[in-house]
Amino acid sequence: MKVKYLILGFIMLASCTQKMSMESEENASRGVQQAAALWTEQDGTKAEFDQLVADYLCQTDEEKQALFESLSRIFENIYQSADMLTVELLRPTQLTNASEPQEPDWIMSGYSPLAHFSDDMFANKLAFITIINFPHYTLEEKNTLGRNWSRQEWAYARMGDVFTTRVPAEVNTRLAQVFANAENYIADYNIYMGNLRTEDGRQLWTDDVILLSHWNLRDELKALYQSDNLETRGKNREKQEMIYQVMQRIVNQTIPKAAINGSTFVWKPYSDASESEPYTRYERILDIAHAYFAEDRYCPSAPTGIMRNFEEGVEIPADELDSLFRALVGSKQVQQVAAIIKERLGRELRPYDIWFDGFKARASLNEDELSAQTRKLYPNAEAFAADQSRLLQQMGFSSMKSKEIASHIAVEPARGSGHAWPCLGRKEDARLRTRIASTGMDYKGYNIAVHEFGHCVEQVLDMYFIDHYMLSGVPNTAYTEASAFLWQHRDLQLLPGAKMGNGIHNPDEVFDQFWSMYEIMGVSLVDMAMWRWIYAHPKATAKELCEATIQIAKDVWNQYYEPVLGEHNCILLGVYSHMVNAPMYLPNYPLGHIVQYQLEEHLAGCKTQQEFAQEYERIYRLGRLTPKEWMIQAVGEAPSIEPILRAVDTLCVKTQNE
Repeated sequence: MKVKYLILGFIMLASCTQKMSMESEENASRGVQQAAALWTEQDGTKAEFDQLVADYLCQTDEEKQALFESLSRIFENIYQSADMLTVELLRPTQLTNASEPQEPDWIMSGYSPLAHFSDDMFANKLAFITIINFPHYTLEEKNTLGRNWSRQEWAYARMGDVFTTRVPAEVNTRLAQVFANAENYIADYNIYMGNLRTEDGRQLWTDDVILLSHWNLRDELKALYQSDNLETRGKNREKQEMIYQVMQRIVNQTIPKAAINGSTFVWKPYSDASESEPYTRYERILDIAHAYFAEDRYCPSAPTGIMRNFEEGVEIPADELDSLFRALVGSKQVQQVAAIIKERLGRELRPYDIWFDGFKARASLNEDELSAQTRKLYPNAEAFAADQSRLLQQMGFSSMKSKEIASHIAVEPARGSGHAWPCLGRKEDARLRTRIASTGMDYKGYNIAVHEFGHCVEQVLDMYFIDHYMLSGVPNTAYTEASAFLWQHRDLQLLPGAKMGNGIHNPDEVFDQFWSMYEIMGVSLVDMAMWRWIYAHPKATAKELCEATIQIAKDVWNQYYEPVLGEHNCILLGVYSHMVNAPMYLPNYPLGHIVQYQLEEHLAGCKTQQEFAQEYERIYRLGRLTPKEWMIQAVGEAPSIEPILRAVDTLCVKTQNE
């Protein structure tokens, strides 16, 4: 049936393209083919398809431009209205300044206002009108043809990405619900550290320390490196070992069920044999997998969640990222940097040294003193919001531009970890969510808030200051992570009275960047391999997925991390919560670090802070090009690990010679 429509579409096309140029005819031919492939008997007869082509195929550039502007306005209003509704519905479950969530709130946390969007647009034929005039281009075509495209042609191509599949509303609704369930599960995965005991019954943390997995556990472990006092260092190592033990029990699901968000349950992480959580972590992952399976049949061009995530979402194939990451974690530079860490710690390395934090400038500072400063500065979310303009001016933006950007960022206290919620239209704010205790924002919270602020600044620049709405955003989430890393890297320099720098100025900053890549690339390799296993075993149980994930974590560790950090069959790489509530998101972090480093090298050439801000703004107003094209226009080369490998190699040789 679709072939018949396609043939008739070409017959009708011949009579509709007499005024068109050869290039426009080729574009129209592509559009008609793609529309015909998605047309079904429910959409109408062959004659109705032909009439649609005759009525709505643009004949001139002016007609096409007018249609583009109309569609852009429609989509912006639909996307941002749906997003604003979602934000309001999620307030009780995501924010602490909202009412306590009730059962209806948890139910509505899985509601998607856009679940029926595709169905509705195909039903009213707007989807077909869009496809006929703005056909879809493959990633390879975008990376080749796009080199010579104008900004408008890029925007037209992104319009062609709006309707490439026809996923039914019930499938979209199921996806939204399982993601909400996973998010709610992770948001309440707190460990009450004051309830932990050593084997001889000692309490290492005070009762008020509550850490969300995995974020706060990791950050607490990192903070414990910051001591030159031998006695304190010994106590800190004992705490690090206990956090490491807790993390392993989260991964292998032997953590006591009562310890998860349990304010009264006292336990010994090394030996407690209480009733464990019944594979809930892996059940949430499988729920998402099964929702993906239901979606697969409607996506012939990308028939797996893996392909949709990487080739259509990230726009870099999974195998390409896998090879990129393995090249770095298996490089000789890893051993070189590990030797420096070993020397600084004065001991053999342990698995949790994957989070060694001693290269950062703050490593020599007292975190309690930093926290006292940040708590005074930011007793609540409103105080951070009021300081946003100053932060932007500190980075080099003019007073007027700083106020304008800040006016589009709302700061809100989060129940879970900090995150940024982007604006999807020019009538809503980007939202910075950060976790703030009743005593104010401690240094860890400030560090995360600056990271999320970097997201929000990017989101405002490439929404409110972009030339075409269809180009708003960045190539993929790694590129917004790069912006967040740029800001987070300067958190101490952004404090009042501090002196700003334009980029990477000393070897420790380069080593810190490199070690961060080494850590998160291993986690990402486990995440990607887990999803390959899931697709190879679609009928697996949660117990089987748990066992498989543990084995994958062991395999990656034994190949790339045991030679450096020791301990055969370590499962630490499976602890990240993103594996549960954000499937296949983790590779965006190392890719973001790669992009950040290339941006840092480029921005280091700015002579003043004002020039830095201007160049940062130019880059992040490029919008949603492909990852490769964006980087070429930003810094002159495609994403690559070679710049940081060269830098580490040079600095290690220099350090040895000194």
